[in-house]
Amino acid sequence: MPAPPSIISTVFSLLGRKSLHSSKTVVRFSTVTKTMAQAYQINGLSKLDLQSGEKREVEVDGIEGGKVLLVKVGDKTHALGPKCTHYGAPLKNGVLTPDGRLTCPWHGACFNVASGDVEDAPALDHLASFQISEKDGAVFIHGEEGKIKNGRRTPLVQCSAGGRENILIVGGGSATIGAVQSLRENGSKSPITVIHKEPYLPIDRTKLSKALIADVSKLQLRDQAWFDRASVKTIQDVVVDVDFTGKTVSTESGKSYPYSKLILATGGTPRRLPLPGFKDLSNIFVLRTIPDVQAILSAIGEEKGRNIVVIGSSFIGMEVSNALSSNHNVSIVGMESTPLERVMGIKVGEIFQSNLTKNGVKFHMSASVDSAKPSSSDPTKVGSVALKDGTSLPADLVILGVGVAPATEFLKSNPLISLEKDGSLRTDEFFLVEGFQDVYAVGDIATYPYHGPGGNGNHIRIEHWNVAQNAGRSVGHTIASPFSARPKPFIPVFWSALGSNLRYCGATPGGYDDLVINGKPKEGNFAAFYGKEGAVVAVATMGMDPIMTQSAELMRRGNMPSIRDIAEGTDVLAVDVPAKVKI
Repeated sequence: MPAPPSIISTVFSLLGRKSLHSSKTVVRFSTVTKTMAQAYQINGLSKLDLQSGEKREVEVDGIEGGKVLLVKVGDKTHALGPKCTHYGAPLKNGVLTPDGRLTCPWHGACFNVASGDVEDAPALDHLASFQISEKDGAVFIHGEEGKIKNGRRTPLVQCSAGGRENILIVGGGSATIGAVQSLRENGSKSPITVIHKEPYLPIDRTKLSKALIADVSKLQLRDQAWFDRASVKTIQDVVVDVDFTGKTVSTESGKSYPYSKLILATGGTPRRLPLPGFKDLSNIFVLRTIPDVQAILSAIGEEKGRNIVVIGSSFIGMEVSNALSSNHNVSIVGMESTPLERVMGIKVGEIFQSNLTKNGVKFHMSASVDSAKPSSSDPTKVGSVALKDGTSLPADLVILGVGVAPATEFLKSNPLISLEKDGSLRTDEFFLVEGFQDVYAVGDIATYPYHGPGGNGNHIRIEHWNVAQNAGRSVGHTIASPFSARPKPFIPVFWSALGSNLRYCGATPGGYDDLVINGKPKEGNFAAFYGKEGAVVAVATMGMDPIMTQSAELMRRGNMPSIRDIAEGTDVLAVDVPAKVKI
């Protein structure tokens, strides 16, 4: 904890601004303060002269590579770690709101500038925050050298769990880590049990298809020690049934676990093709887990130039194709005329296709698969994929990217639950399953009311990493602080690697009837605005940060320009972000 101002003044008067042992501008506190905090001068700054709403990254004297971000909201200047704790984006390029939210320009992570605390996914660690002072024509921040260099702060989740209420979470993905962290940070000391089917703790699954990383140590979001400190019991097993009356879940191993509150976060199950050869032949893979990646990499081996057929021009299909294209012959088979046409439209789909074509990927669009054929050298393995137009694509392996279904198979025969047509669970704004007072559903299995632009409160299901984690955070807060809980007002955000980095916010549950594309789309730099009945309901960008982040905040606050305004030249980066949230 930084020393109080009175102590700081005393030390300054005794030592001045320079260290006694060097010319570095650092003041060391006396041991009587019982703190490791030090005062470090900010280079090139003689006074705190930021304007309200300004962000300024500055260097810290006396610390090699040391930087902090100064942010002024109203009449208060704050000093924070300068990089997003998710993937390290420079927050000086982020979006600052009048109520003190600082949002990452890349992936939508949001922080409270007063505390550095995470407010929205996908970041898990908070930003480090530091006290600031002025003295004799210089500005100082106060903190430990290591914390200043690190720029981040791990949430305090340690507790000794106890009490009658037992919280049970089924699933081990993004929603689960969001719920666990939120529960503990919001003061819940109830015992928490997580049952997950994967042979590992929650990972950053987005890296599987984008980079084909198979090393769990490079993907794990929190280690076992973190869960232990949080008094969270983790169990690898598969839930096969829920007794909603008796409040217990049954697992594949024959065990039963009681609950007071149940959070269902089971994610999605990759779809497979019910076509000849796809069930019988080996070297045909889906991509959802680390074992899936390991199996794909094993089938590829060390040899370059493998023939790989990816079925489905979905985000997963496109990402894995992009990841493999540098060393192998990759062909994508898609039913649409351009990749992602249904979601992004033909014009934007053509940009993605052009990007991957430049990387060597071959496309077979408006095509339908007939069957998988065996290899002539090994009839147990796939050797080619036959299309209905007679085209035969050589294949050493096949990867399916044809979507996922809600992983609710264990509930299909349950008499007390009613699944939606797609197999999902219908919830309210708090992600409470309809008809229950103590059962929540989050992530890929949840169909929830959407109040963003064009949503009108209609129920939709969104398969985004950020949506799952934000939903988990929302449920954690609701359970831990039921009397202060309110629906979490977030705009869906996702990102993808499609030859360049795609950012996307909003949703098009009712489709869109207008599209405006700004920038230089032929060069792969663009901002696409999707309109519905005059309102901008979604925004996709490449190479034009932070337009997506600015748009998400404007949507959240009811101040997004109309699609007509965009067509007539309105720059969303020049539009004021109101302080009040309106969704």
